[in-house]
Amino acid sequence: MAILKGSSASMKGAGHTSTIKGSRRRGISLHLSLIIGLLLSVFPFYWAVIMSTHSSTEIFSYPPKLLPGSHFLENVRNLFDNVDFFGSMFNSLLVACSVTVLVLFFDSLAAFVFAKFQFPGRRVLFALMMVIFMVPAQLQAIPQFVIMAKLGWIGSMTALIVPAAANAFGIFWMRQYMKSAIHDELIDASKLDGAGFLRQYWHVALPVVRPGLAFLGIFTFMGQWNDYAWPLIALTNPDNVTLQVALSQLNGVHGTTDYGMVMTGALLALVPLLIVFAIGAKQIIADLGKGAIR
Repeated sequence: MAILKGSSASMKGAGHTSTIKGSRRRGISLHLSLIIGLLLSVFPFYWAVIMSTHSSTEIFSYPPKLLPGSHFLENVRNLFDNVDFFGSMFNSLLVACSVTVLVLFFDSLAAFVFAKFQFPGRRVLFALMMVIFMVPAQLQAIPQFVIMAKLGWIGSMTALIVPAAANAFGIFWMRQYMKSAIHDELIDASKLDGAGFLRQYWHVALPVVRPGLAFLGIFTFMGQWNDYAWPLIALTNPDNVTLQVALSQLNGVHGTTDYGMVMTGALLALVPLLIVFAIGAKQIIADLGKGAIR
């Protein structure tokens, strides 16, 4: 009996040890996969940095250069000589910031109504909005251009800001977020306190859905900052363009394309996006942490 007990105990110990080793191998494999995925994701950004420090001749050399070069300042000077970089960046910042603020306000306001209030035609209006959401943006370009032309806004920033002040995706996203994040008891309690619709929206809904707003803000800013097709159509004055349109003019400057200069412009154009993403991600993490503590 003692021998049998000893053997069974040793078998349990061996099984426990093998389980620990198996979980450890799975953990190592998972971490290696994550590291490889991270390196693959970061490499295009690293390659853009490397190309911005080399001339076009060095970029196409073989074997490819994987270390920084010495032409970054020269590429920056060429970039500033060929395009109005800061003027175009100001135009992009004006459009992206204005659209982001308007989208956050109008989309969250409409989403609050759809999520927490009952009114006639609610389902029909939401269904129509989803149909608009499914229409490709390219199909809207011609009628949108005609409307902007009749209003006399072609060539001005208004033609970029006003049509993008609200969108179906933002309303849908915030509605889904508010349905689960805002409890009906909060709305009922605010009504008992005498709060009207706008006070309910401002003091009850917005503080709860800040992570959702942060995501929508990041998504909207990035979309507007990277938008190329509509600014190219609507801004008929070549001296009054956004940054993406201005950078596209670098292709074929003086009959050839200086890829070092082009990549320098693309790299500098990423800086505002990185700043906005860092601020928005910090807001999301902070608010989720507060919710976990509560």
